[in-house]
Amino acid sequence: MKLCYIHQYYLTPDQGGAIRSYHLAQGLAASGVEVTVITAHNQPGYEKRWDGKVRVHLLPVPYDNNFSGIRRLRAFYAFVRAAKKLIGSLPLPDLFYITSTPLSTGLIGTWARRKWGIPFIFEVRDLWPKAPIEIKQIRNSLVQKVLYEMEASIYRKAWKIVALSPGIRDSIQGLVPEKTVTLIPNFSDLDFFGIQPKQHSNRRFDRQPLTVLYTGAIGEVNGLLRYLDLAEAAKKRGKNWVFQLMGKGKWCSVLKEEAERRKLNRVVFISFGNKVEVRERMSAADIAYISFLRLPVLEDSSPNKFFDALAMGMPVLVNFGGWIKDLVIHHEIGWYQEEEQIESLLQALEMLEQRPDLLGIMGKNARILAEKAFSKDKAIATLLETIEFQIKRGAESPYRGLYPDRLKISRASS
Repeated sequence: MKLCYIHQYYLTPDQGGAIRSYHLAQGLAASGVEVTVITAHNQPGYEKRWDGKVRVHLLPVPYDNNFSGIRRLRAFYAFVRAAKKLIGSLPLPDLFYITSTPLSTGLIGTWARRKWGIPFIFEVRDLWPKAPIEIKQIRNSLVQKVLYEMEASIYRKAWKIVALSPGIRDSIQGLVPEKTVTLIPNFSDLDFFGIQPKQHSNRRFDRQPLTVLYTGAIGEVNGLLRYLDLAEAAKKRGKNWVFQLMGKGKWCSVLKEEAERRKLNRVVFISFGNKVEVRERMSAADIAYISFLRLPVLEDSSPNKFFDALAMGMPVLVNFGGWIKDLVIHHEIGWYQEEEQIESLLQALEMLEQRPDLLGIMGKNARILAEKAFSKDKAIATLLETIEFQIKRGAESPYRGLYPDRLKISRASS
């Protein structure tokens, strides 16, 4: 079976960031699926490379989180145009696997379905355009209406849909109840983060202060002012705790200025790093901080940094509600930061200085949860089950062995 995997922001472990697509593509290829990835990069020209058995095409479509809204839209649609042009020059696949965000990638799937009748699976990482509308990035009512119609159209035309959280799955199922929506959350790389458990019994907090670590994107949507609130409350309580922020984003400078204004000298900003560097920082820290603005749509998020913490066997402090908070509380792997009850949270964290073994207990619970429910192998297996019918059908695909003729027909008619 030939599968074309489309993700505008495909990254590898060496690059850091969200590498879900890398692992899924590698897992599919290891199972015998012939995988081609189409993505974008910030280099001036088109490039090709191999990631193991996966062929990767990199289109020259620059993108940066600091882009304005208009410039972002231009990048989204430039990628759609470039990807369609490239697809027309390649052997046709049996199936497209297309991941958002942005939502516009789904237009590649609807185009290929209309042009050649090739099915596509649409993977929904965030509810778009609901998310940018709720955080008031898209205010024009006409634009909102057009985007909601685009979203529904992509869902209706997809062969199947993959959702990254229960809330996303339920929302999509409500819009298109006739569609199959499969839940495949972000996952834990148990092998990569499979280090020896930390020893907490003889911990001296005067020599090695409690360390709270945030890794990932640093944008407005991440709600990290509450991270500074916690650091400030700890300072007022006379604690020597360390708060580390590792990542990049347009709000980094805002947070640095705010930390300086509040004289939070225990807040440390660390440059963005790849997965190896993230693992090193996590191994030296005590608690992983998972953060978003408190908006209903963000409660459905599936933050990869949470699943990294589970794999690392690391207690978690989360500051937003939803299914992630429920997992943290139910499985006793950490704490929830209530905005109005920061004192009770500080007391709970202070308890760790008297009972450092609690860090080990919660860390063990986190690792068990990762192994039982969120392993990388489980996610790959679920995806293979999702496309099983198409794998079997691939041997009888109307495109198998007929690519040159098919391409001639399509170009003549376009």
